Amino acid sequence: MSSPKKITIVVPFLNEKENLPVLLERVSAVFAGRAEDWELLLVDDGSTDGSAEWAVEQSKQNRHVRVLRLSRNFGHQLAITAGLDRADGDAVVVMDADLQDPPETIPALIDKWREGHDVVYAIRRSRAGETWTKKFLAASFYRVFRRLAKVNVPMDAGDFRLVDRCVVDALKEIRELHRFMRGLTCWVGFRQAAVEYDRAARLAGETKYPVWKSARLAFDAITSFSASPLRWIAVLGLLVCAVAVLWVLYVMALAVVRPESLEKGWASLIAVMVFLGGVQLLSIGMLGQYVSRIFEEGKRRPLYLVRLDTKAGNAG
Repeated sequence: MSSPKKITIVVPFLNEKENLPVLLERVSAVFAGRAEDWELLLVDDGSTDGSAEWAVEQSKQNRHVRVLRLSRNFGHQLAITAGLDRADGDAVVVMDADLQDPPETIPALIDKWREGHDVVYAIRRSRAGETWTKKFLAASFYRVFRRLAKVNVPMDAGDFRLVDRCVVDALKEIRELHRFMRGLTCWVGFRQAAVEYDRAARLAGETKYPVWKSARLAFDAITSFSASPLRWIAVLGLLVCAVAVLWVLYVMALAVVRPESLEKGWASLIAVMVFLGGVQLLSIGMLGQYVSRIFEEGKRRPLYLVRLDTKAGNAG
């Protein structure tokens, strides 16, 4: 591969005023003396702590900094999408603003890209500052997702990765609303490789992905890439029907052998009714989730709206 002309680093952020100055300093140090031109594309996902204003001011002073401000908080995955849509580098690095993804890993990603790989994802060798529970849930999710979705998402790989221009162009063709970007990056294919790194603890501030948000992302990931939950409902329905048939046969036999005992079976009857009602509600709820996604996709609303792009120099 010839020497790259430009590397765009896409960084979605939400209220990261304490971390952004350090991020810019460390990214600048990484590219100091390197041959590549580079651009730090900061995507503001509805910040309210002054971090967006700081970023805009930096874009006026530093030619390497560019800011894309979304009109409101659209979510992390859509902020990444907006950054990829606007990135014009020969390769694009996606990373978070909390500095858990160390910028010092970027040269290793670039070197792997130069070897001819189109996607270079960063594998977490260690995860500092995270609880045992979060590590366990993350590992469990990846195993379940790979089995259900048949998409080979690498274990312990987050959104921190480098993608070639051809992959960026392919991702721009995918406009689904409920997005799992690390899954889409693997789904499009191309030549992929891994680089290991040690994930640091968050430098400052609080995580923007508490457990409930992580659970929601996991649910979106599974339902976007797999119809297995619907098949589970069908299997559950068959099992319930089989149990119901056996129960009817049991009651018929009991009516012949011990008819007096049937009058005392109201408790078990209530239990069965409650169980069946729960199964029905669960089935309807799961079907409703898929139907709601069809409804939302059918409206074809924009994935995001831009308030300001400092490179374009306009609002709206």
